[in-house]
Amino acid sequence: MRLVLIHPNYHSGGAEIAGNWPPAWAAYLAGPLKAAGYTDIHFIDAMTHDIGEEELFARIKALKPDIVGATSITPSIYKAERALELAKQAAPKAISVLGGVHATFMFKQVLSEAPHIDAIVRGEGEEVFLDFVRAVEDGRWQTQRKKIKGIAYTDESEIVATPAAPTVKDLDGIVPDWSILDWEKYIYIPLNTRLAIPSLARGCPFTCSFCSQWKFWRDYRVRDPQKVVDEIEDLVETHGVGFFILADEEPTINKKKFTEFCEELIRRGLPDRVKWGINTRVTDIQRDKNMLPLWRKAGLVHISLGTEAAAQLKLDRFNKETKVEENKEAIRLLREADIFTEAQFIVGLENETEETLEETYRYARDWNPDLANWTMYTPWPFTPLFQELRDKVEVFDFERYNFVTPIMKPDAMDRATLLDRVMHNYRRFYMIKALFHYPWRGRGFRRKYLLGCLRAFAKAGFARTFYDLGKVGYWGPQSKDKVDFHFDNSREIADAQMADWEAMADRKAKAAERKASVRAQVKAEKARIAALQAETRACGGGDQQLEYKAPAE
Repeated sequence: MRLVLIHPNYHSGGAEIAGNWPPAWAAYLAGPLKAAGYTDIHFIDAMTHDIGEEELFARIKALKPDIVGATSITPSIYKAERALELAKQAAPKAISVLGGVHATFMFKQVLSEAPHIDAIVRGEGEEVFLDFVRAVEDGRWQTQRKKIKGIAYTDESEIVATPAAPTVKDLDGIVPDWSILDWEKYIYIPLNTRLAIPSLARGCPFTCSFCSQWKFWRDYRVRDPQKVVDEIEDLVETHGVGFFILADEEPTINKKKFTEFCEELIRRGLPDRVKWGINTRVTDIQRDKNMLPLWRKAGLVHISLGTEAAAQLKLDRFNKETKVEENKEAIRLLREADIFTEAQFIVGLENETEETLEETYRYARDWNPDLANWTMYTPWPFTPLFQELRDKVEVFDFERYNFVTPIMKPDAMDRATLLDRVMHNYRRFYMIKALFHYPWRGRGFRRKYLLGCLRAFAKAGFARTFYDLGKVGYWGPQSKDKVDFHFDNSREIADAQMADWEAMADRKAKAAERKASVRAQVKAEKARIAALQAETRACGGGDQQLEYKAPAE
């Protein structure tokens, strides 16, 4: 049984400016597969190696695979679909499989627009994909596929989704095969060292309305910190990794486990050999302010904070459960702990104005993080906020859903103006940092790291890859009128996916009606009791309270 895994060749001017990111999904799939005896696995990282269609076709044809699998986030979905189409042409007998967050929630859309895809793995892939591979090997794929939990496929003209598979309970039982990656290619530009992306936990207990991670992973699970450090130690010793970023949405949620993780890194002397970064929430920084020296001692040097918005109204809309004033305090605490801070601002909602964009810049200057990013709001089509804003979403070209393209058009400006104002913020913020901050901020590692970050920005800027500026034709304010985002307006939501959305919206509406009805009944019952109590007192009755019975929901 020969398996080929493909990472699609998709590029945008976002996170790539910091370097090439190792596709950890391939290692986490390959590990359990090899442990189960499926050792003939080939990985093609078409993105990092910039492999074109002709070369991809030739490589697949030469390998003669039995199964070809690919993954996709929303912006890379068309590249993934095309890669599997090429796989079908190169190896007609191979079974094609797609996984990832986009396919998980948009499987009806994907199977409608890409009928060459035989199956979709929904949710976590390690156990589901292994079950799928076994079914193909045993010849059960066609006859018993309804028994495979966590997949979707087309049966004649009907799109079928089997019951969801349970989440992986024993995360420590998954031993990734990191050797499947070509480590020389995964370089973190600020430190010019190899980069890895392991994970301490999966899931998130928070339900930010613009995010999909809490929906994808479903429940929050934390690994044994010692096992994670075992993995990191192997990455350092075997693959020469010098920097890692925890893939977790918020690794500091579980204070006890995160502290154990930091202490174990220190115990093994790893901070002298590898540095690392995380994303987290400002509330955790304030909660754990006394632990920040330990974090830094453990080698944690970079924290990206989900500040998200400069206005409390936006934070509330995003379901962030944080306050604007908490952002400045968190950045101050991290600065005092000698940890680099990166503030993230989400911009580009329908109520964005030039004034609100200017406000984010003023906050960035006031809070004074080491780095700041202005990210275009990207309406993931499977998030609550997308459903709320659906009538205002005009672009369904998912390849542009990449955090740097303005998908939403604000009411007060066009998209080109939005891009121009964001670039105005970037120019001012990093000009000040480059001239008055980075070259003079400390010595040794701090200065090296900040200048490395500046080098990464400059490299992407000169190459015109930053924010996809070269692709859209933006060269500054003078070119604003000529900007072209190249939206493919032929892209539409498939009928099957739209029907699914409508059914979901109908269920939510009915649930809201039931809740409103219960609230009205409660209010009416309380009013009735209050009236009876008033009547009793007026007739000389005592203070005895009439019993209140809540209506059944």
